[in-house]
Amino acid sequence: MPRQFFVGGNFKMNGTIDSIKSIVQHLNDAKVSPDTEVVIAPPALYLLLTREHLRKGIEVAAQNLFDQPNGAFTGEISAAQLKDSGITWALVGHSERRTLLLESDEFVAKKTKSALDGGIGAILCCGETLEQREGNKTMEVVIRQLAAVSSTVKDWSKIVVAYEPVWAIGTGKVASTEQAQEVHKGIREWIGKELGSEAAEKTRIIYGGSVSEKNCKELAKAGDIDGFLVGGASLKPAFVDIINAKA
Repeated sequence: MPRQFFVGGNFKMNGTIDSIKSIVQHLNDAKVSPDTEVVIAPPALYLLLTREHLRKGIEVAAQNLFDQPNGAFTGEISAAQLKDSGITWALVGHSERRTLLLESDEFVAKKTKSALDGGIGAILCCGETLEQREGNKTMEVVIRQLAAVSSTVKDWSKIVVAYEPVWAIGTGKVASTEQAQEVHKGIREWIGKELGSEAAEKTRIIYGGSVSEKNCKELAKAGDIDGFLVGGASLKPAFVDIINAKA
């Protein structure tokens, strides 16, 4: 079975009630490929609004969750609460949370396990900085980030790996198809060695980093790129073109 193409839209800290309703209405009305799994991640305040108005067949993700099921953790949201609200995915390990909020590889691993234990899928982000790439440490960094999770979670059937080179996020710089494919292939080979050939074959590895309607079709041709995690472009009508990159 070929891996189902997966496109996620990460709104980050953007949007209002009106603008998110408008984005949702556009997605509801759009002709999107039935062969692509589509997930959008609005700010936490708008998760229920999005789920309420979004048509069936498109899922909603949280941009974050906590690593505990409940308790005295002010400001946090648990996997169980997300699932109770019809939210089926959560982003974990995004570079902005790793760098700005100092989330460690170990904490990301705990949050990934918490998502899976709570019955929701995890979009597990990994990626290197420009300095790390120029130091030829890309695979070392990416594997370190993923290995923290594999030491805790052995079943990756509900994990989508999102490779996002930090130097390409929101900068307009995009890894070339060859650069992205090389890292995706390396990740798949590592998954095969770490978790077995079946996991390597089935795990979807998606690319993020200034993906747009202009570069998505070329990137989608690569054998190990199974979709995209889209930032700013997910707020625009052209997001539909990215969803349909494989169509």
